[in-house]
Amino acid sequence: MASSASPLLHRVAETERQAVPFVLDGQPASALAGDTVLTAILTQKAQLRRNEFSHEPRAGFCMMGACQDCWVQTDSGERLRACSTFIQPGMALRTQEGTA
Repeated sequence: MASSASPLLHRVAETERQAVPFVLDGQPASALAGDTVLTAILTQKAQLRRNEFSHEPRAGFCMMGACQDCWVQTDSGERLRACSTFIQPGMALRTQEGTA
């Protein structure tokens, strides 16, 4: 089982795409052009978020925007589906309540 500090996903292909800087839980991070927010987060962390009821780690489920399991929040409070939203330069994302 991966520790909470090690990424869940490891990129093995398409590593030459342009880097896209973003902020994750207040820390600088980098994804690649064309990555979804889900991919961008899970190449940095072991989980996408914690379940609001059980507090168990979650990492998305259906991967196509149907299950409602991958909602994340921006620093401005906007909620978005991580599996169907593409990462944009400068995005500031939160995976935990109260992080900025």
